[in-house]
Amino acid sequence: MPLPLLSLAPAALGPAALPATPPAGRPNIVLFLVDDMGWQDTSVPFWREPTPLNARYRTPNMERLARRGVKFTEAYACPVSSPSRASLITGMAAARHRVTNWTLRYATPTDLPGGNLVLPPWHCNGIQPDGRATPHDTLLATVATPLPRLLHDAGYRTILCGKAHFAALGTSGADPRTLGFDVSIAGSAIGGPGSYLGERRYGSGTFHVPGLEKYEGTGTFLTEALTREALAAIEAPIAAGQPFFLYLSHYAIHVPYDDDRRFSPAYRTPDGRGRYDAQLDAPLSEAEVCHAALIEGMDKSLGDVLAFLDARPDVARRTVILFVSDNGGHSISPRQGRHDRDQNAPARGGKGSAHLGGVRVPLIVAWPGVAPGGTESRSRVMIEDLFPTLLDMAGAGRVRTLQHVDGRSIVPLVRDPSLLRPRPIVWHFPNRWDGSTDTAEGYGAFSALLDGPYHLLYFWEPRELRLYDVGADVGEQADLAPTRPDLLKKLARQLTDSLRAQGAQRPLDAATGRPVPWPDGSTEP
Repeated sequence: MPLPLLSLAPAALGPAALPATPPAGRPNIVLFLVDDMGWQDTSVPFWREPTPLNARYRTPNMERLARRGVKFTEAYACPVSSPSRASLITGMAAARHRVTNWTLRYATPTDLPGGNLVLPPWHCNGIQPDGRATPHDTLLATVATPLPRLLHDAGYRTILCGKAHFAALGTSGADPRTLGFDVSIAGSAIGGPGSYLGERRYGSGTFHVPGLEKYEGTGTFLTEALTREALAAIEAPIAAGQPFFLYLSHYAIHVPYDDDRRFSPAYRTPDGRGRYDAQLDAPLSEAEVCHAALIEGMDKSLGDVLAFLDARPDVARRTVILFVSDNGGHSISPRQGRHDRDQNAPARGGKGSAHLGGVRVPLIVAWPGVAPGGTESRSRVMIEDLFPTLLDMAGAGRVRTLQHVDGRSIVPLVRDPSLLRPRPIVWHFPNRWDGSTDTAEGYGAFSALLDGPYHLLYFWEPRELRLYDVGADVGEQADLAPTRPDLLKKLARQLTDSLRAQGAQRPLDAATGRPVPWPDGSTEP
């Protein structure tokens, strides 16, 4: 069977007022990915108005980047890390690639046990590279043509620095180099660091961050070490005149909330207590102080990247920077405040949750000569859209992939942010996240649809539908399911049709052994 052909013809230019054509040749691409960063974990407003959370954090370099590019106020990802990263490097929706929860050990699901469901088998061995995957690799895995290989084949020097988390330990996909990265720095199968502290060797055992031995014992914070290594790694392609793809994938701001002492004093009073916070109407806890310092340290890394490029104007003019997170911000312990209310306010929920706080993320795209600076787009973007977007930016043309690509390039929206492109978004998480299973707050096995102003949630264990008008109710407080039965039925059918089309798996009822009905109540496959 021939491989699917993904056509990436150059997008048409918008109105004449748009920026001039960028410098000739393929641009360098920096993908700056932050772990567990919510859409409000920044001083840059991603809602219709600034919020108290925007006032808590200091991210001047994100502000600089937003002034240089397009801020996407409705960008989304999966509710936890591995599904988003699998979608990013394959272009597939989570229901299709089936890497629906976070991965770690070979053939070992990470779901919390219990409940009244038999969870479906999912691809806990992650993404494996076509042409290099062994039979050992392909068990409970998705074999695909990965993004870094396609960029490498297009002439790019491909560099990963930081968190990979594409596949399980002991598989080919756990090594970023098998996926097409020419250089891999500190990337492995782990989803978080044992420690951010050099004096603690960046963790031990399974959660030791590898490849940074020269920084161990030096007091260098992990975020800083990764930034130094990333900038050193792009020196060679710059000197050789080769375009580069730098995937700077920070472990920050994932737990543990170790103290980045370069920045935490700004969030404490002179006597060492947490600074008063207006949103919480209380002093910041030690965890919140360290969380804020992690964010500012991440922002400092972004500033270092910008400064490095600005010192080389010819390189800066030819470099695209994309800033994004892999899921919503953490909203349960050790976070302070009302869990699932304060941490991603005004959105409800957080990482692992079906509510918007679990899936809404910051996205900024700065592309000299293409992206109008200081603008924003209200078009919806999903994480799998970055796969065709990066290939489009690279001028890769028509590429063959083993997998079906669900994502759509957002380059037209970067060129003309005033365009409004309809984008229904579907989530599929038939899993039990180990952080929480409180369905009242959106956790547990769920599928969801966002179309227009309506957000439909379906929880597989209680077989419950909820419906919110997030245009008027971003905090998802008023469930419309009891009062809008016709709309509920229509959207449930739409979600069901999408899940079937993507090959989604269903949990089984533990008592009967039968598949739980689809969101629309139907039972046929």
